[in-house]
Amino acid sequence: MKRLGVLLSGRGSNFRALLAATRGGRLRAEIAVVISNVEDAPGLLAAREAGLATAFFDHRGRSREQHDADLDAALRAHGADLVCLAGYMRLLGPAFVEARRHRVVNVHPSLLPAFPGRDAQRQALEYGARVSGVTVHLVDAGLDSGPIVAQRAVPVADDDTVESLSARILEAEHVVYPQAVARLVEGAWRVEGRRVIFFAPAP
Repeated sequence: MKRLGVLLSGRGSNFRALLAATRGGRLRAEIAVVISNVEDAPGLLAAREAGLATAFFDHRGRSREQHDADLDAALRAHGADLVCLAGYMRLLGPAFVEARRHRVVNVHPSLLPAFPGRDAQRQALEYGARVSGVTVHLVDAGLDSGPIVAQRAVPVADDDTVESLSARILEAEHVVYPQAVARLVEGAWRVEGRRVIFFAPAP
């Protein structure tokens, strides 16, 4: 069974969705460790309450390379096969990403390549987009630029606020992210350009 390492910085709602999927049998993997750069992050506290292994590494006053080295050591110690970013508000260095090429996955609240980076929901509203959504992608050295695993559209209503649009997108994230991670750990796939291509199961 594949082992997941989860990185988070805040409430960890996508971590909770992954945990529910593993414990409900919808994702045949186990969460090996949950790591945060915020000591009192609600998601980290929830992981402890769930009986999971956790780690905290403060990034303040340290270089990105030093911080990434701590992450790397903890993930290796717990045998993480795939790293899942769940609201982790730190950019991972290129050496860390390259060492885990195609083994770090993220969920982003827009239909990439539209609206990368922070405040994607606000970006969509300010641009006048009629549709936004969710993208699950493999992480590369760029900003939200890695190969796309899955996407789901979320319509933008005329009376949407950042808060209302964010809430609907988050609901979609909680469905799409565990499904996409399940396909990555359970199926056969390859990366072709900017897409992840899944092989059809044998008849």
